[in-house]
Amino acid sequence: MYRKNMYQRTGAYEARIKVYIRNTWDWLDIKLRKSDMNYIDRRCSGRRKCAPVLQKRGKEWHLDFPMKEYIELCDTDVADRIICAVDLGINAAATISVMRSDGTILGRHFLKLPKEQDCLTHSINRIKKAQQHGNRKMPRLWAKVNGINHEISVKTAEFIMDVATLYNADAIVFEYLEKKGKKRGSRKQRLHLWKSQEVQRVVTDKAHRLGMHIARICAWNTSRLAYDGSGRVLRGKHAGFSSYSVCQFQNGKVYNCDLSASYNIGARYFIREILKSLPENERLLMEAKVPPCSKRSTCTWSTLISLNAELMSFVS
Repeated sequence: MYRKNMYQRTGAYEARIKVYIRNTWDWLDIKLRKSDMNYIDRRCSGRRKCAPVLQKRGKEWHLDFPMKEYIELCDTDVADRIICAVDLGINAAATISVMRSDGTILGRHFLKLPKEQDCLTHSINRIKKAQQHGNRKMPRLWAKVNGINHEISVKTAEFIMDVATLYNADAIVFEYLEKKGKKRGSRKQRLHLWKSQEVQRVVTDKAHRLGMHIARICAWNTSRLAYDGSGRVLRGKHAGFSSYSVCQFQNGKVYNCDLSASYNIGARYFIREILKSLPENERLLMEAKVPPCSKRSTCTWSTLISLNAELMSFVS
């Protein structure tokens, strides 16, 4: 709603908008909620007010007031950065490892939402049962599923930001996840309903307001490769486990699979940033001494440890 042409503020809690009504464009007098306008004046005084947007939610029309704010992101050196490496999963909503550039793990945090996951599974099963009886359009059932998914996304994003604020992190690192195409099967359908993109979007908005960076790394083999560099892991029935939450390394060690993936996520971020900061000749030398660094999809936490050891020997 462009100002003066389509939107005019006539009072503290009154305004006029130009809409297409009765087969013509005409001005319509509206009343603004007092609590909303007081909130905007009190909390958004330092932000730039953009043109309002008229949107329809359900059967009601709402006038949204977007605000623009300029935030300067932190500019910490790579060696001094603290990051939150986040592995978004289906069984566990989020697994976070707080890491330094030398591979030191400052904290490990897990978020599981069993109540919400049970409600989501129950709602999906109701849809399956209705589809078996020939029902095609089930707006109420799908609305409930979308509502549960949104609740899981909001709680996951709040948990990630609480951990990042607790450690005063400089960056939050995610996997680059891309889900396209039609999904068939119960497990693939559950993966399709996984709101990983929404979680990353909400966290991005909140992190930028606090001056934190958001980074994404290649998701290939983060869960498949062990963080200690022992190779591919065994999961599920291949390792004799009834759950995919734990895995077995090639050396026989049993470890949390999501936690191992979060180590690899944080390590790949630091490997990329460290190699970018080096001159071309030094970067090629480091890639020759630590071959996994040359291919990002094979980097693990042990690769970061080896890279730091080579950098220390090179400096000394």
